[in-house]
Amino acid sequence: MRRGSSGGEPAAGREADVGAVARAAAPAERVGVDAGVDAGAAGEPEREAPEEPRAERARGRPRVAEEGDAPGVPRPPPPAPRAQPQPARARGLRLHREPPGKGRGCRRSSGSPADEVCSPRPVTVDSSKARTSLDALKISIRQLRWKEFPFGRRLPCDIYWHGVSFHDNDIFSGQVNKFPGMTEMVRKITLSRAVRIMQNLFPEEYNFYPRSWILPDEFQLFVAQVRMVKDGDPSWKPTFIVKPDGGCQGDGIYLIKDPSDIRLAGTLQSRPAVVQEYICKPLLIDKLKFDIRLYVLLKSLDPLEIYIAKDGLSRFCTEPYQEPSPKNLHHVFMHLTNYSLNIHSGNFVHSDSTSTGSKRTFSSILCRLSSKGVDIKKVWSDIISLVIKTVIALTPELKVFYQSDIPAGRPGPTCFQILGFDILLMKNLKPILLEVNANPSMRIEHEQELSPGVFENVPSLVDEEVKVAVIRDTLRLMDPLKNKREKQSQPHKKPLAGKEGPSDCEPAGTSDTNPNPEAHLPSICLKQVFPKYAKQFNYLRLVDRMANLFIRFLGIKGSMKLGPTGFRTFIRNCKLSSSSLSMAAVDILYIDITRRWNSMTLDQRDSGMCLQAFVEAFFYLAQRKFKMLPLHEQVASLIDLCEYHLSLLDERRLVCGRSSTAGVRPPGRSTPQGATPSAQQVEGHPPCCTNSAHKSSRPRHALS
Repeated sequence: MRRGSSGGEPAAGREADVGAVARAAAPAERVGVDAGVDAGAAGEPEREAPEEPRAERARGRPRVAEEGDAPGVPRPPPPAPRAQPQPARARGLRLHREPPGKGRGCRRSSGSPADEVCSPRPVTVDSSKARTSLDALKISIRQLRWKEFPFGRRLPCDIYWHGVSFHDNDIFSGQVNKFPGMTEMVRKITLSRAVRIMQNLFPEEYNFYPRSWILPDEFQLFVAQVRMVKDGDPSWKPTFIVKPDGGCQGDGIYLIKDPSDIRLAGTLQSRPAVVQEYICKPLLIDKLKFDIRLYVLLKSLDPLEIYIAKDGLSRFCTEPYQEPSPKNLHHVFMHLTNYSLNIHSGNFVHSDSTSTGSKRTFSSILCRLSSKGVDIKKVWSDIISLVIKTVIALTPELKVFYQSDIPAGRPGPTCFQILGFDILLMKNLKPILLEVNANPSMRIEHEQELSPGVFENVPSLVDEEVKVAVIRDTLRLMDPLKNKREKQSQPHKKPLAGKEGPSDCEPAGTSDTNPNPEAHLPSICLKQVFPKYAKQFNYLRLVDRMANLFIRFLGIKGSMKLGPTGFRTFIRNCKLSSSSLSMAAVDILYIDITRRWNSMTLDQRDSGMCLQAFVEAFFYLAQRKFKMLPLHEQVASLIDLCEYHLSLLDERRLVCGRSSTAGVRPPGRSTPQGATPSAQQVEGHPPCCTNSAHKSSRPRHALS
């Protein structure tokens, strides 16, 4: 299944497009989708507003030969750029321009200076850290006609493509395809804790994640709960799956029928893990269990932007499925869908077709289900809901990681990331989240054994079909020059009187040669689902609002934990202390919760209260203050109260600052990804403000 040219569509398979979303609050309601299940159907590309350029800092990296350099002739290093103030809202990479007539791409269409134009500058991509995604990235860059730097570049690039993590290199500008902290956030224990917080607030909305226990911390709780359920229902014979926290590619995963399993006891001290209820009734195709790998683009944290690829991969087991029993628990080819495990099975089938074999496109599965009368729109609707809710659970702590690695006032890149969502469809077609991968495999070939011990890398049609499209269209959405090209491709209008034309060699529009530089590409395979459906899901973002409060009172740039002074300042400024909650009781609350959470986390670099501990303390305060409401309403009411008092405080500070500077407003500092002022800024305010009560109104669910 290949992509065509000139807006061509896939030659085979059916795709489900995203449509309107129904209200997600009621369990009976669902997100609607336009399920384009006709063969070869695909949606129109989303027109995405590009991000603003961000101030960049020259990086002292080893010099690599670039286009236009004389071979063998060393070139003196350029003079250091003079620091210039940049706008606070700058977000991308500043263009390096040369004077008119000296640019390499400049030309004259006539003798008139007014006709001087230059060829459009290609987007530059540093692929030196791409690792296993390099082959798919190279194909994508060639299709886009961009400029690749496979060995790095002395000058800043527009986009940096990293294979593992945000910390693969020091980057001070442009865009990088990793978020700081993402690898830590999608580890099995951290993901389970983040989803559990949301399950406490919205149990009906987050029932797509299996009940989980964290080992070794919750081993006794796990044993007690299993025993209690069995005592109440002797016919209940559950199966559990144990997943090591740092495991990948199926490493260390096994099934158990009872907590007394000896392997489980050996895991407790040597390797932290998550134990979950095993889904015993999955949907089967050809009598085989399979899962779905969907690719999700997190384009931005604040504002939150999420895209889902219209096609994914279906990975099949290689042994016919039977419900778990003591006799077949160890049959990994029957129960585990991991590609890295099943490829070693003698039954694994490498196929040149996207609809057969042990790895197929998800669109081929949807096509097959549709032929049996399955409501494909409902399937896509539930999957979209699952993805949005999972990202909402992950983003609060990602914001804390972001402000730690790129504090306010320091240069840094903007971030985006492709995530791999592993989803299992139950027999009743309900999607279940298995895990989220920060670094999903983007390899487009597989190993094939030619003779015993002799292997060869063979291109994989299914992988190339899906993965190249995901990478290419992610780059198209992140294109920092797209807005400039679109403006220049419009018909030139006569300049207004008094307006001067550009004095330097700006990249010329392509209206004379190619009005649409993407005309040779297929339509974008990534469909926006947020903020498109924000109205249906914004009510779930309570923890996100708590994270904004947490970041506001951190105080120290780059810190990820709240100190006792910051917590007391939060209580005082939000007016949460009372006769029944003294500041001494606040200190005891801080000590108890912080001590317990620090004993559970492996990261002991900083002392203080982490975000999840702050959320627990916030829940406690909300339950004390609003006793008669459900938990999510208690929390929402307390957030409203805190934001209201802080808005009054900010307004008093602003009015006092204006009066003290004779009407001159003090300059504010920029805060990336929506970070709020620190505790020092909020705690102290001049005495002239103490008697001012300038009330402000705000909507109940105002979101960053």
